Order: sequence, then C-alpha cells, then structure tokens
Amino acid sequence: MASPDYLSYGFSVIVALGGVIGYVKAGSVPSLAAGLAFGGISALGAYQTSSNPRNVWVMLATSLLLSGVMGTRFMKTGKFMPAGLVAGLSVAQALRMSYRLMNN
Repeated sequence: MASPDYLSYGFSVIVALGGVIGYVKAGSVPSLAAGLAFGGISALGAYQTSSNPRNVWVMLATSLLLSGVMGTRFMKTGKFMPAGLVAGLSVAQALRMSYRLMNN
C-alpha cells in the first residue's frame, strides 16, 4: 500500500463534521445525512487514492459534485460558512485529484 492520502482523509472528516455541525446547530437532518454520506464516500475515495494514487475517480466525482452543489448554495446566500468553505475545499480537492490523474 502506498502512503496514506492524509489530505483526502482530512477533506472527508471536514465534510462529515460539517453535516454533524449543521444538525447540532440547526437541527437539519438533511445536512446530517448529506454530510455523513458525502464524508463516507469521500473516505472511500481517500482509501482508494491511498492504495493506488491513480485511482482518483470516487474522490474526483465526489469533490466535483460538492463543488457544484455548495458553490451554487454559496452564490445564492453569499455566506462563506459553510457553503463557501466546502465549495472552496472541494474545488481544491478536485484540482488535486485531476493533477494526480495526469501526473502519476
């Protein structure tokens, strides 16, 4: 196994924690469900990129989807937290996975 992809695991934790925080602060069950679902899928993607640096497809798809959804939400509300933060991190993660795909 290659070295662990700590940045991708960190991204997964941030996404899952965002859902938990949304539930705790606002009682939002959809935030909890989406955060845990996307965090879990991202964790699977992190595991895959840790095992094989070219196996970026799950993480790439997840980060692109989150970029679109949270970017749209940020544009509508103008609030950086949480939509702007997650959108920015998702774009960075998508760029990182694209770079890995092209250079490994």
